[in-house]
Amino acid sequence: MSTNTSLPFIVIEGNIGAGKTTLATMLSEDLHGRLILERFAENPFLPKFYEEPQRWAFPLELSFLADRYKQLKEELLQPSLFDQYIISDYYFMKSLIFSKETLAQDEFNLYKQLFEIIYHSIPKPNLFVYLHAPIEKILNQIKLRGRTYEQEISEKYLQHIHENYLEFIETQKHIPVLIINTENLDFVSNNKDYIEIKKSIFEFLNQNGIHKIFFY
Repeated sequence: MSTNTSLPFIVIEGNIGAGKTTLATMLSEDLHGRLILERFAENPFLPKFYEEPQRWAFPLELSFLADRYKQLKEELLQPSLFDQYIISDYYFMKSLIFSKETLAQDEFNLYKQLFEIIYHSIPKPNLFVYLHAPIEKILNQIKLRGRTYEQEISEKYLQHIHENYLEFIETQKHIPVLIINTENLDFVSNNKDYIEIKKSIFEFLNQNGIHKIFFY
C-alpha cells in the first residue's frame, strides 16, 4: 500500500473533548475536503470499557485498531474528482497513544507488535495538527457535550493522554506537526479564531518540523 495520498492529507488531533471533530468538519465544509471521522459511536465495547476498564480494555483497543485501519485504508486511497483535501479527526497512531494508557503491560506489548505490523502501510499526513487545551477546559467541554459514559473520566487520565500525545509528537521527524494552543480560542462561536487557525494550517502544510502557535 502506498504511503502517499493523491490529495493533501490533514489530521486534526487532540485530547478527548478538544474539538477535533468539530474543527475537522468545519474545515472539510470550507475547503471542499473529504471528511474522515472516527466511528467510535459504533463501537460496542466503549460503554463497557468505561464501566469495567480492566475487563474490556483489550477488546476495545483491538476493535479500534481494526476499524481505524480498515477505514483509513479505504478512505485515504479512494480516488476523487471533486475533493481538494482529505481531513480526518484522528490519526492511526492514536491507537498506540490510548492503548499505552489503558492496557496492562503484557497486553500492551502484544498490541504494539500488531500495531507495528500495519502502521507503516498507512499514508502519512501532510500536516498533523494537535489542539492543545488546559485539562480544565477539556473537562468542561466533555461535560457540555454530555456523553454519559465520558462523565467519569478523570483529570489524571486526560493528563496522561496529553503526555502520550506529546511523546509521540517529539519523535516525528518526517511528519509536519502544528501544535495550536486553544486555551483562549473559540473557533465555533468566533469566526475570527477559526480564520486564524485555518491560516496557520495552510502556512505549515508540508513544512517539516514541530511548529507551535499560541493565540492570546
